[in-house]
Amino acid sequence: MNKYDEQIIVVDRESIFSHEKNAFNGFITIEDQRALEIFETLSKYEVRRRGDMEETPEYKQLISYCVLENEEGEILVYKRLTGGGEERLHGLSSIGVGGHMNQLAGDDIERILIENARRELEEEVGLTDIPDSDLELIGLINDDGHEVGRVHIGLVFKICVNRADVRAVETDTLSIQWVDKNRLMDVPAYETWSRLIIEAMYTPGH
Repeated sequence: MNKYDEQIIVVDRESIFSHEKNAFNGFITIEDQRALEIFETLSKYEVRRRGDMEETPEYKQLISYCVLENEEGEILVYKRLTGGGEERLHGLSSIGVGGHMNQLAGDDIERILIENARRELEEEVGLTDIPDSDLELIGLINDDGHEVGRVHIGLVFKICVNRADVRAVETDTLSIQWVDKNRLMDVPAYETWSRLIIEAMYTPGH
């Protein structure tokens, strides 16, 4: 199937941001009142064709974005290679493993979020059998100032993993490395979402 024909989960912008009352740019933690209210709107999701949504800022495509930390306090950093799906992000580094969300049987939004995040972790870095309790929703990421960000919103999960369990499943699309969380900014050329999360969570004083 052409990736643009994929049926993905979206929420209209007016609903998700409560007519802009909860609009934000950057990373906010799940404890933020705006994040809590935004989460409550996600059950109003619709299923639409991805190609129709890519340049339709009236809708936000829901994206799982999982930050992986290993037992040594290192964060997984990967680079999107030219075989990857989103051409606008080729060559950029990221700390978020994830992707678009698809409809599942039933309409429990929390189950939909977790199962989509779990699927992406298996497809991208080979993680399987992840307990629900290991996937911690820590916040939301949004960037309306970027052409990709304008039509997406990220649900940011954190997961602690064993380094040996993680691998790049498709080596033509991803190259991975582990970086000490205090040295993440030494890596050049992050995609916008990753840079915003690193600045919020992994710079001195946070």
